[in-house]
Amino acid sequence: MTADFEAQLRAVSLRVTRPRLAVLAALRDHPHVDTDTVIRLVRADHPTVSHQAIYDVLRALTDAGLVRRIQPTGAIARYESRVGDNHHHVVCRSCGVIADVDCAVGYAPCLTASDDHGFVVDEAEVVYWGTCPDCATARTTSEPPGRKEAH
Repeated sequence: MTADFEAQLRAVSLRVTRPRLAVLAALRDHPHVDTDTVIRLVRADHPTVSHQAIYDVLRALTDAGLVRRIQPTGAIARYESRVGDNHHHVVCRSCGVIADVDCAVGYAPCLTASDDHGFVVDEAEVVYWGTCPDCATARTTSEPPGRKEAH
C-alpha cells in the first residue's frame, strides 16, 4: 500500500514524506476522522511529527485532491481519502458517526442540476441525516414500554 501512496503523491507533484504517507494510511484505515484523530493516529507510529506538520499535510493533500474535507452542518471538519467519485454521506444526529453513500442512480446523477444557472458543475454535496443503527437500538432499549419519544 505504501507504493500506492507514493505513486499518488508523485502523480500530483508532491514529495513523498513520512508524514504524508502516515496521514494517507490513517485516512485509508479510519475514514471520516477529525484533525485531532488524524494527529493521534499519525503520532502513534511517528511521535516526532508535529501538530503543525499534520495540519500542513492535510491542507496539501486536500488542495492536491488526494483527500476530501467534509463538514456537515454543525459538525467539525472531517477528512477522508475516498475522492473522485462524488459520493455522499449519511450522518447520525445522535452520535455524529458518518458513512459513505453512493449516488442513488447511475453515474453521479446529482451532477445534473435542474437549473445550473450557467455554472459548470463538478461536485454536489448531499448529506442525509438520521439515526444510526446503534443509536436507534440504544434509544429503543432505554425507553419505557409503551412510551415513544416525540419528534
